[in-house]
Parts: sequence; structure tokens; C-alpha cells
Amino acid sequence: MNVEHKIALVTGGARRVGKAIAIALARSGARVIITYHTSADEAAITVAEIERSGGVATAVQCDQRDLDAIDRLFDRLRLDVTRLDILINNAAIMERQSALEITADDWSRVMDTNLRGPFFMAQRAAQWMINTGGGVIVNIADLSALHPWPSYLTHTISKSGLITLTQGLALALAPTIRVNAIAPGMILKPVEWSDDRWVKMIAALPLQREGTPDDVAEAVLYCVRSEFMTGQTIVIDGGRSLRV
Repeated sequence: MNVEHKIALVTGGARRVGKAIAIALARSGARVIITYHTSADEAAITVAEIERSGGVATAVQCDQRDLDAIDRLFDRLRLDVTRLDILINNAAIMERQSALEITADDWSRVMDTNLRGPFFMAQRAAQWMINTGGGVIVNIADLSALHPWPSYLTHTISKSGLITLTQGLALALAPTIRVNAIAPGMILKPVEWSDDRWVKMIAALPLQREGTPDDVAEAVLYCVRSEFMTGQTIVIDGGRSLRV
């Protein structure tokens, strides 16, 4: 798919990796809509940055744990645009917890954000895309989906589910809609990690450097443009998975 003049929705597009994805799509000529949950100020900054570069962007608040909020989001989009060509399921949370201390509320909070929300985002998007000639969905997973992190078990399980969801939707929505995933590794340091821990883990990578949000954004563009790829997961981890 040629990105130019397409309509793209990036969930969690206000900050970090989501921001880089939104900017990359806008620079490639797409009109971009980003969602945010609580990062209103950062969303406004991202939209302004895109607009200063000559792009077109809009930010819409949406808590994707709330299915009614997802419905309201798509109702709003249908008032603003006539189609949706690209969905990037990026919004997610990552919580460090002992497996023996995870509560039902902890489980629901992570699963609803990282797995249930992306499914219903994809469902609503696909219903629209099918009626307007097709589209592309890219799910942002995580290296933990392939190599579990026991201290982040709810995150790991949710991202593993997202990869399975990618494969299932790729079959269910073919040939009209392509669905792929990206599993980043050491891209941005988790807030709760010390600088020392991060530096040591980066030094252990075969490439001996951290990745950047732009690396993920480039992979997203590849997934959107690659017409003969669906149901696949691209791993971007500096070679970390080779040593797990």
C-alpha cells in the first residue's frame, strides 16, 4: 500500500514509540489520527509537530479498555473522514509484578488494554475497511511475547495473545485486509529500570546498542507497504532473541 493520501489511526500515538509511528506515517503522506488516554498535553505536542512539518493530524481521547469509548471513537472518525486505511494498534501498558501477587484487577487492567482493546479496535476498523476497499492493520507486540519475562507476566501473556490475534485476523480478514505485528526489544528504557541495568543489557546485545522508536516506525512502514506479507511478526531486538 502506498501510504500517501491514506488515513491512519495510531492508538497511543501521543508519546514514545507511538509518536514516532505517527510522525513517520505523516511524513510519508498519510493523514494521521492518534488516540491518547491521559496524555492530552503530549498528544497536542505531537499533533503540532506533525502540522509544523506540513502534515495533517488529529488527537482523540480514548480509553480502549472501555468498549463504548471505542465505539464513540469510530463514530467520531466517521464524521471526520470517509474511510480508514491503516490501523496501528500501539497503545499498551507494562506493569512489573510477581506472578504470585497478580490480582484479578491487575489481570483485567493489562489484558483489557493490551489485548481486548486491540481486538475490538481491529474489529471496528475491519468492518469499515471491508466496505471501503481494504486496509492494513499492524499490531505492536513485544519481544516478551516470544521469550517470556516472568516479572512482567501479564504483559507477556497479553503480547503473546496479540501475536496469535495477528495470525488469526490475517486469516479471517484475507484477502481484503493484511494484518502483521512487530515485536520490539530494547527500544526505550522502562521508567522503573535503573540506568545501570539498561546499560548492562544493551552491552549484552549482539549489536551492542539500543534501538530507537524510529526503528519501529520504519518497520511499521514496511508492513504497510509490503503487499505480499500477512500474519507475520517482525522482531526488532538488536539480536537479543539470539541469546535468550
